[in-house]
Amino acid sequence: MKFDLHTHHERCGHAIGTIRDYIEAGIRHGLQVIGISDHSPYFASAKDREQPGIAMAKSEFQRYIDEVLKLKAEYAGRIDVLLGVESDFFPEHAELYRKMYEPYPFDYIIGSVHLSGGVSIFNKKRWNGLTDRQKVEQKELYYDLIEQSARSGMFQILGHIDAMRGFYPAFADIQTDAVDKTLQTIAKHNIAIEINTSGKTKDCGGWYPIDAVLERAHHYGVKVSFGSDAHKPERVGDDFEEVAQRLKEIGYREWFYFKEKQPQAVPL
Repeated sequence: MKFDLHTHHERCGHAIGTIRDYIEAGIRHGLQVIGISDHSPYFASAKDREQPGIAMAKSEFQRYIDEVLKLKAEYAGRIDVLLGVESDFFPEHAELYRKMYEPYPFDYIIGSVHLSGGVSIFNKKRWNGLTDRQKVEQKELYYDLIEQSARSGMFQILGHIDAMRGFYPAFADIQTDAVDKTLQTIAKHNIAIEINTSGKTKDCGGWYPIDAVLERAHHYGVKVSFGSDAHKPERVGDDFEEVAQRLKEIGYREWFYFKEKQPQAVPL
């Protein structure tokens, strides 16, 4: 069975194609399940659309949900369309985001940290001039936010948990126990992490997270899921079979998608 839970579309401002385009791509690529999970609005902002090139406007959120649910009904019997969202995690606004999501029938919510210390995790300049100790501190701050997101109870999946290495591959070599500590918390709260194949499109190459993190995740009993993080339809399901094979080599026997926020096991 083939699924992909992490897809975007044109509403976020940095993806191309409509939701229908991604669903049709899923059918072409042999998926039985596709999750639509565009970027959440910046709910805490006074502006309707805080950052047009990053996330949808608050006024688009209801229309987004309505469109996914309409297409879910239309494609029933051809492909299972799931309602998701990729939610930013800001500890200071967690309750507001929780309140915004509660009225809607989400199948799952992906919790992703995109800002750490007030700076984008993808900003390679954030590492300029830092000492080794300061680099450790930055990595630990990032994983503390991921750990807090795991504890929040808001999410079924945590997104790209080492994406800070996207444009700074040396991130993987920064030594700290924070990664293991975070994985233990994720396991305790029975949340899945995604294998996100969009890392191959960044400077680091490969997938998020790297094998060393996946091996530790397996050791602690962390569930895994799959997401292409497609921002163009042709990337839907990208590297699904290769990821499945790698997971089997690591020792995983199943992975999961989520429907009505309940884990659905898929044998590898």
